[in-house]
Amino acid sequence: MALLQRIAPILHWGPGYQRGDFRSDLVAGVTVGAMLVPQAMAYALLAGLPPAVGLYAATVPVLAYAVFGTSRQLAVGPVAIVSLLTASALAPLVEEGTAGYVAAAALLAIMVGVVHLVLGVGRLGFLVNFLSHSVLVGFTAAAAIIIGSSQVKHLLGVSIPRQEHFHDTVWQIVRALPNAHGPTTLLAVGALATLLILKRRRSSVPAALVVVIGSILLVELFDLDLRGVRVVGDIPDSLPAFVLPTFDGSLIVNLFGTALVITLVGFMESIAVAKVYARRHRYDLDPNAELVALGAANVASGVFGGYPVTGGFSRTAVNDAAGSRTPFASIVTAAVVLVTIVVLTPTLASLPTAALGAVIIVAVVGLFDLTEIRHIAAVKRSDLIGLGVAFFGTLLLGIELGIVVAVIASMLVVFARMSMPHSAVLGQVEGTTSYRNIERFPEAHVVEGMAIIRIDAALSFVNALHVKRLLVRTAFELEEEPRVLVLDASGINDVDATGAEVLHDVIAELADAGVALHVSDVKGPVRDVLRRAGIWEELGSRVHATTHAAVLAVRNNRSAPDDQRRHGIDERTWSDEAPRSADV
Repeated sequence: MALLQRIAPILHWGPGYQRGDFRSDLVAGVTVGAMLVPQAMAYALLAGLPPAVGLYAATVPVLAYAVFGTSRQLAVGPVAIVSLLTASALAPLVEEGTAGYVAAAALLAIMVGVVHLVLGVGRLGFLVNFLSHSVLVGFTAAAAIIIGSSQVKHLLGVSIPRQEHFHDTVWQIVRALPNAHGPTTLLAVGALATLLILKRRRSSVPAALVVVIGSILLVELFDLDLRGVRVVGDIPDSLPAFVLPTFDGSLIVNLFGTALVITLVGFMESIAVAKVYARRHRYDLDPNAELVALGAANVASGVFGGYPVTGGFSRTAVNDAAGSRTPFASIVTAAVVLVTIVVLTPTLASLPTAALGAVIIVAVVGLFDLTEIRHIAAVKRSDLIGLGVAFFGTLLLGIELGIVVAVIASMLVVFARMSMPHSAVLGQVEGTTSYRNIERFPEAHVVEGMAIIRIDAALSFVNALHVKRLLVRTAFELEEEPRVLVLDASGINDVDATGAEVLHDVIAELADAGVALHVSDVKGPVRDVLRRAGIWEELGSRVHATTHAAVLAVRNNRSAPDDQRRHGIDERTWSDEAPRSADV
């Protein structure tokens, strides 16, 4: 039973559901449902799909997440970035507006779901960390601009072909401005103003729902559709039905990269917001279980006529603010959308696409998070490099190449930091046995004839050459006796074969220059490597338990103690051959 509860958490919280949570969950579910209906239709439009597909993606997938998800507040469904990625992937492969396009979107959802499931079952959730937070902020900011520009055609009532690059879209918009349709533009401006005013006042009334109802009334009262205002048109009132899309081998190959990208971006967006509310409400969140839950949601979306989904920032915030306490709120949300499909689709036929475009633009404004960009700049200014590369790469190269550039930028930033790790020249704090960075503690005493260097990173092929240059340069600057370089290894948690080879070279070069290398505070895993590489024996009695012990040994011209275990230098005697994987 415990295993089933881990697989399907609804079996855990469902039987013990508290009656006192029902009212809060009901209100939250209805509120999010009212918000999700127009958003789902709008995001489907962004993906190049009929509005009905967006509604289908907001029903069964939401129920699937309620069964398998571990977050109590996460609101799953269509989101802007995933919709844009879907459109970018499908447009070059299938003609928009055809049944094949809808089927391809469903196939993509299944593929995204399978990737989620593989990562979750294999407990490979750590792979999504290849996209750093700062790079994700840059990517989403650029995506927000691209999404907003793609909706301008709906606001102006003009036809603009889908462009691969942002600058081409901007040029097409400029060319289309003289042909803007007056009534459509006025309706769009009114919709934008209403959304922004209600958002600023933080009204409990769903702003998107107000715009949808108001724009439908305007179309009906003034026959705006007869005056050239484009409307959604007939929406099927049939409930989502189980249909397997055609598994076209060539299409699967072409969509595989996008499936990986959507999984990466979608899961990072989802898990980021889910963690915020899990911390706020003090409960545990299982990232691998979340991968499985989102995988089930996407597979359900694919086989029930939808397209890829994930957790959304804005809807989750509304879900929490409305009082959601359990995933039952998501079940209520799905029910609201299902009722809408059955009862209200004839009314939605008069919904102008300009209103949906306005809903999308206001929704994605928050993706351009200037506050977070400023925060990143204040915390770690160098993170702006990866952010900027992701931002401009996405704008200039397009959404799909942009995410590839973003991932590469993340990895390059990591490698750049690894290649030049933080190091410090240490001095003794007067009256203590502590040694600190003399740049931060100028009063720390530098021992004459000695240099103490601390390296704060694993010693590997990435940074070995840099570390070697640092140690050799520092040693060669020593002029007074006893000319000793102490390597404080307390910050080194691993050494690879290249790092070991470099240490061999450093010991030899320093010996030729008349400088003795001493090492202190060596961690267990590093000791294992040094022993296997023969470096431990090469250093002999110049390995010490602490930096202070090394300084005292040099000052008093004595060797490190032979009984290394008793003095905390190493857990083995010299005769031991089999190293252990001790951590300290």
